[in-house]
Amino acid sequence: MSAFHDLTLKALNGEDLPLAPFKGQVVLVVNVASKCGLTPQYASLERLQQQFKGRGFNVLGLPCNQFAGQEPGSEKEIQEFCRLNYGVSFPLGAKLEVNGHDRHQLYRLLAGEGAEFPGDITWNFEKFLVGKDGRVLARFAPRTAPDDPTVVQAIENALK
Repeated sequence: MSAFHDLTLKALNGEDLPLAPFKGQVVLVVNVASKCGLTPQYASLERLQQQFKGRGFNVLGLPCNQFAGQEPGSEKEIQEFCRLNYGVSFPLGAKLEVNGHDRHQLYRLLAGEGAEFPGDITWNFEKFLVGKDGRVLARFAPRTAPDDPTVVQAIENALK
């Protein structure tokens, strides 16, 4: 298994969220926030989830409060917000740190030293496309919409 698939996160409900079941699937990892100008991207992320889930694709949303305190809620509040406002069906992890000394191991793998696309996460809704083998295939800026043709084409290519 790849280092990506070896990791276990915490889900919003406090249960373990192992990444091993994503082996052989394409995953779009996104740091999310409920009080951000980019929060409406949840709708496009859910559409991607619905469009490609039958082909071995998942969005993985990871709340983060590191950018202007834009994810202040509890895990329960975040889950309710996503369900009620955007009908989110994709997995959501518990809040984690994407930058700095306490950067979560997943983000060390995605963007840390030696990563394919290194560098600090610049804002909420930065996206990493992870291939079936756990390799990071692409990185998309926060303002790049999830349904942008470059993102959709990258997903299509990864699913081949």
